[in-house]
Amino acid sequence: MKNRFIISLILGLGLATQAQSGSLLEVMDSRGDMLGWEAVGRLDIGNSAFCTGVLIASDQVLTAAHCLFDKRSGQPVDANEIVFRSGYLNGEALFERQGAKFVVAEGYVPGGNAQDIQNVTRDVAILRLRSPIFGAEADPFRIAEIGGNDQLQVMSYGRGRAEAMSWQRQCNLQHEARDLKFFDCDITFGSSGAPVFVKNGTRVRILSLVSGTATLNDGREIGVGMALPKVVSELRAQLRYGDAPVAKVTTGARRIQVGGAKSSGGAKFIKVK
Repeated sequence: MKNRFIISLILGLGLATQAQSGSLLEVMDSRGDMLGWEAVGRLDIGNSAFCTGVLIASDQVLTAAHCLFDKRSGQPVDANEIVFRSGYLNGEALFERQGAKFVVAEGYVPGGNAQDIQNVTRDVAILRLRSPIFGAEADPFRIAEIGGNDQLQVMSYGRGRAEAMSWQRQCNLQHEARDLKFFDCDITFGSSGAPVFVKNGTRVRILSLVSGTATLNDGREIGVGMALPKVVSELRAQLRYGDAPVAKVTTGARRIQVGGAKSSGGAKFIKVK
């Protein structure tokens, strides 16, 4: 109880003072707009759903774990039914690769409580592609080991913008606590797994992924993601040294109580129409 109270107090203080909202979304509706961002793409799951994903190696796509489980059954989808479409725009992609296998962070619970702190911090997966996309075609992004600054940018697909990637040049990191990250970036259904970028010097790195949203007392929604260095390192080890359990159910999960804010699944993947 004491630990839960401390977490609630820290998060409540962090969210009480909202920074100014970020910049407007820019629709990347030409190939020229996508130069330098080719490693971001739409991750199509079968013929019915999609998320956003980003290359972190020539054959590895980083995304949210919940994207890779059937919403109704809670079972993992078949990796062969997942297709990563690099730089997808109006029905065409720069490169398309079928999935071969994926690994999910240990401790992630498919269909688990959206307010479970551990589930949000473990909502991370890596999809291995059947064949690589080489750096000359789409240069993978690296994980940010340190935050750098509070100014972020997000590349995502989503409801109402499924056919072209949207770029928010600037949004803000609001708070960090217990491997959770809160940001005021413009996200919606379908934005799950979208990379949240930060600048480290002159280079752009992946700070977090979009997992979901939390609703503030005044009705505003704020994005929720997770710290990545440790969990991505663990997932890469799973890919190198053999399969690990797809997901391990855990007990004793804690709920987010953010000064009256509540978690929601507002950024989870949507049906493709």
